[in-house]
Amino acid sequence: MSIIIERSTNMEREKLGSRMGFILLSAGCAIGIGNVWRFPYITGMYGGGMFVVLYLFFLVAMGVPVMTMEFAVGRASRKSVVKSFTELEKPGQKWHLHGYLGMLGNYVLMMFYTTVAGWMLYYFYLMLTGTFAGKDTDQVAGVFQGMLEDPVVLTVCMVIIVTAGIIVCSMGLQKGVENITKVMMVLLLLIIIVLAVRGMTLEGGMDGVKFYLVPDMRRMRDTGILETVVAAMNQAFFTLSLGIGSMAIFGSYIDKKHTLLGESVNIAILDTFVAIVSGLIIFPTCFAFGISPDNGPRLIFITLPNVFNRMAAGRIWGALFFMFMTFAAFSTILAVFENIISCGMDLFHWDRKKSCLINLALIILLSMPCVLGFNLWSGFQPLGEGSAVLDLEDFIVSNVLLPIGALIYLLFCVTKFGWGFDKYLQEANTGDGLKMPKAIRFYVTFILPVLLILLILQGWFG
Repeated sequence: MSIIIERSTNMEREKLGSRMGFILLSAGCAIGIGNVWRFPYITGMYGGGMFVVLYLFFLVAMGVPVMTMEFAVGRASRKSVVKSFTELEKPGQKWHLHGYLGMLGNYVLMMFYTTVAGWMLYYFYLMLTGTFAGKDTDQVAGVFQGMLEDPVVLTVCMVIIVTAGIIVCSMGLQKGVENITKVMMVLLLLIIIVLAVRGMTLEGGMDGVKFYLVPDMRRMRDTGILETVVAAMNQAFFTLSLGIGSMAIFGSYIDKKHTLLGESVNIAILDTFVAIVSGLIIFPTCFAFGISPDNGPRLIFITLPNVFNRMAAGRIWGALFFMFMTFAAFSTILAVFENIISCGMDLFHWDRKKSCLINLALIILLSMPCVLGFNLWSGFQPLGEGSAVLDLEDFIVSNVLLPIGALIYLLFCVTKFGWGFDKYLQEANTGDGLKMPKAIRFYVTFILPVLLILLILQGWFG
């Protein structure tokens, strides 16, 4: 499909070149580092297969409906988050103020995500060059700590990531963002399948698979039934990166040939596939070598390098793993960069090149506090002992901007004080594919908002 140009004041708006491009771009935004270092760990901790069942339930009950709403607002308005509500709201309403909150959320997300993506790139380089060969556990841990304490290394890696992302975005929506993301996502899927097969075929690897996916009520009871339900709800919602317009932007670039429920389900399936297969890499590999899988950065940067050190051809497998991690992080960065750049184009009527250049300098500058928070500014511990600037920025995005933003999208789409349920339903059901039933109105109007409010309160006080 060729680019269709639509007029928006004096600006021209591109459209994506294919349905597959839309699905892979949206999935690339949802698929991130958390899929790898959080989902497998909490699945194993909260009872394996039972947690997966609960996760899938909440993914369908909470994540997918809100995703259709974000896509609907984007597709109906043909604008980025900063202007989409302005196009759809009734005269005198203030829903458009969320556009600025969403724009802020994208910037804050990139203030730390670009740095973490730089870690992945750096570790790909270290694995490729054999830096970890012959190192013991303490020495491997020392490499990670040494990286964090070196502001030059962190800055260089972050700048490489930001510059590469901006260059891709400057090439245009189809030629740059869409084409590059499609290639990366295909490679990402191939790499994780190869790594998962390798992990499961290691001696003792299937014990890890059983621990990971076989339902275990004892583990679930040990951690708490309620805690398990809450953890599944959190993971199901936050895995899709809803609330700050990161999905809406791609909704604004697509045609009306397919319903939004069908597209949302496809994206959720792809995101879940990557999350589950990531566990099939980590658990079998760790179990094969008798190493307990940790959560968070320790798993990625200390535990797994130690595992690869003990594995035949571990240098190759480690390089492939960190290539996968770099692609996962970079796909999210491209999606969010596109949203940020589009906001600049919609808000200030910049052309794409100008928006890219301004945001190149701005994002590098805004990313520096996170870089310096591990070394020169390490004395600043905003969330208590051991925390850093990254933790504060992550809290703002994950616990404030994402869930509140999702609630705003929901209320805008289902209440008479916003766009309204009928208009949302009409937009969501336009095209071929799965239809959102009208009977869902009661649930999304009265029950889903309560669930989102509970999610917000749990993030703040839980």
